[in-house]
Amino acid sequence: MSGGSVVRAVRGGIARRRVQTTVVALVVLISTASTVVALALVVNSSAPFDHAFASQRGADITAAIAPNVAAERLAQTAHLAGVTAAAGPYPETTIAIRSGGFTFGPQTMVGRAALGGPVDDLVLEDGHWATKPGQIVLATADNGIGFSPGSTMTAGTGPHRQKLIVVGLANSITGTASGWVVPAEIPRLRAAGGSSDTQMLYRFAHAAIGAQLQTDVARLTAVLPRGALAGSMSYYTAKVEQDGNISPFVPFLLAFGILGIVMSVLIVANVVGGAVVSGYRRIGVLKSIGFTPLQVAAAYAAQVAVPALVGCLAGVAVGNLLAAPLLRQNANAYGVGGLAVPIWVDVVVPAAICALAAIAALLPAIRAGRLSTIQAIATGRAPRSGRGYTAHRLFGRLPLPRPITIGLAAPFARPSRTFLTLAAVLLGATAVTFAVGLTSSLTRLLNGLSHQQAEPVQIQMPGNGFDGGPKRAKPGTQHIKAGLPTRGRQVPAAKAEQAILAAVHSQPGTLHVVAQADESASVAGLSEQIPVTAFRGPAAWTGYDLVSGRWYAGPGEVLAPTGFLTQTGTSVGETISLSEAHKQIRVRIVGEIFDTENRGLNLVTSWATLRRLNPRFAPDQFDVGLRPGTSASTYAQALNRRLGPNYAVELNARKTAVVEAMIGLIGTLAILLAAVAALGVLNTVVLETRDRVHDIGIFKAVGMTPRQTTSMAISWVAAIGLIAGVIAVPLGIALHHEILPAMAGSDGLRLPASFLAVYSTPRLLLLAFAGVVIAILGAIAPATWAAKIHTAAALHTE
Repeated sequence: MSGGSVVRAVRGGIARRRVQTTVVALVVLISTASTVVALALVVNSSAPFDHAFASQRGADITAAIAPNVAAERLAQTAHLAGVTAAAGPYPETTIAIRSGGFTFGPQTMVGRAALGGPVDDLVLEDGHWATKPGQIVLATADNGIGFSPGSTMTAGTGPHRQKLIVVGLANSITGTASGWVVPAEIPRLRAAGGSSDTQMLYRFAHAAIGAQLQTDVARLTAVLPRGALAGSMSYYTAKVEQDGNISPFVPFLLAFGILGIVMSVLIVANVVGGAVVSGYRRIGVLKSIGFTPLQVAAAYAAQVAVPALVGCLAGVAVGNLLAAPLLRQNANAYGVGGLAVPIWVDVVVPAAICALAAIAALLPAIRAGRLSTIQAIATGRAPRSGRGYTAHRLFGRLPLPRPITIGLAAPFARPSRTFLTLAAVLLGATAVTFAVGLTSSLTRLLNGLSHQQAEPVQIQMPGNGFDGGPKRAKPGTQHIKAGLPTRGRQVPAAKAEQAILAAVHSQPGTLHVVAQADESASVAGLSEQIPVTAFRGPAAWTGYDLVSGRWYAGPGEVLAPTGFLTQTGTSVGETISLSEAHKQIRVRIVGEIFDTENRGLNLVTSWATLRRLNPRFAPDQFDVGLRPGTSASTYAQALNRRLGPNYAVELNARKTAVVEAMIGLIGTLAILLAAVAALGVLNTVVLETRDRVHDIGIFKAVGMTPRQTTSMAISWVAAIGLIAGVIAVPLGIALHHEILPAMAGSDGLRLPASFLAVYSTPRLLLLAFAGVVIAILGAIAPATWAAKIHTAAALHTE
């Protein structure tokens, strides 16, 4: 036999088994696409700030310089030793803006003529760049504004105040400004009350965190006039903030992404291996006409490799299309500009999947090539003699329609094929079980970080950063009413507290209310002061999830996040020292809480404990818990009308973009893996239908109706699906309970038990039928074909 004969055998095999060829191509396509999506998101979720910082040429140092420094002097700083790139000078001003009656705190506006530059290459995410005075491009990072293109605002006060139209949204990886305007707009903003500064951006050859950054700033300060450097911000500030926002969610993404990759690989091996085994009869025929064992193996491996190659190439394209919106969503959630599928992923994934498909096809083909011609033909033509008869007799005694019992007994005739189908459905159902649990855990994680379920409404004390003062509202709050004039600062604190408590207690739907204060204190062993949150009154309901220990019960007891315990080397039950000014107290850690505020370096305690440290502190806000069924939005609006314009009533609506991005990824990968599993079932039912087409003809001849034929064909895999679903439930739960804590631990986090206890009994019962649903979806098409085949055609088919 020549090489041309092998090629003709390959072409004939592909043409003859069109359905099987299509199934292999689709399975490989979906597996490649899902692997590309999963791996791209896993890679981009590993230090996304670092990737974006490199691609956007982020600024190591953002310097605000006095305006009296000559441009020539600033130009010289770009050539300092160690400076690899510089951008500027850009005119800069800090000015308050107002919209809808609400005054936002001072915002940094920078005059830039274009997006790009050697440093801080901005990413335009919506709209267009400002081209004339009166236009502004806002930063998409958390700037407390949240406007969209087309919105208007007023900058400054007095007769020179400027009306600005938002024309675009852009991302600066290091947050170099709150907004950008054309350079000609800056003098007008300064005339409206804005400050006068000049911005310079620098990248250094060595900008390691710590002493190196200090050296870079010192070198810059030395070449400028005394006092010219008004302020500087290092990239580390933005990095810490972004990493703190992302780190709780990355372990969840990694867990499901890795699981998706592994399952895709296993399902490809199962389907391709099953397709080769089903071709034993053809292999025997090829051997009978003179093909050598090596030619047989090459011919049949090529019959699988060709559609697999097509599927790999198409899968890369589909994977990039699916990944693009998810990466954009992740980039917006992470606040890091643009993310893309790495080129090496587009090369490595299809190469690996194709190699896997080739190995999965070649190994059983080689085994078949070693069989004698008669053995190969007999193996591929019918089940081994006597196999499955006992099952038919036992199922025939059940009080079920005969077509159903025939279908239920059919899998026992070919145990190897049944096992492959069971494995495919099991993997798909496991992915669904794991995805459901992961989604629920992410939702609980969000509630644990934001407390929005426990305390959906918050009331800020007058003057707490809502009149352009130095304090800012907490990230993620949604203002119900913007009218907060500066006279709010004149409301006495005691009177304000009385007004808030009276309004809250009289409002229908109130369940809890507690005063909250945030102060800073020093802790032995830490070089920086950390936030200390104190509550007046019972506050265990406020939404802090306990990892271990208990809630504080009296003065001198505090709760600490995992990050605090790790960095201080302490544990629950130990005593630490807190100090502020010249006051120092000893407190005991009684509980570990899940909290990532300030990188987990913060403490939660009672009012009495904080008063021992600082007797003169006052509440910053009041947290309100609502009765079940109460609308938070309606409640907040009514409370705001009652309190009036001097108070800010907020919905605790923390930004959920990260969680939405994660859930989008989980849903996409779960659907893809379930689809691959369903295609595996489709392949099995097609093979089973073709092997038993003569039997189907006999059944039809003795009176089996098309509906009964469909029921019989679906029953072939329904029981397999049920068994796979039942096994998948504990397997998916075990993966959920083992992988998530392990992945979280690798990121320095410990999860509360409540984050894992997400599988209720009704949910488990529904998940047990996931395998049945996958199996039926895969079996519908070939079952319909079996029902439509004519009796005569079936009887004449061999």
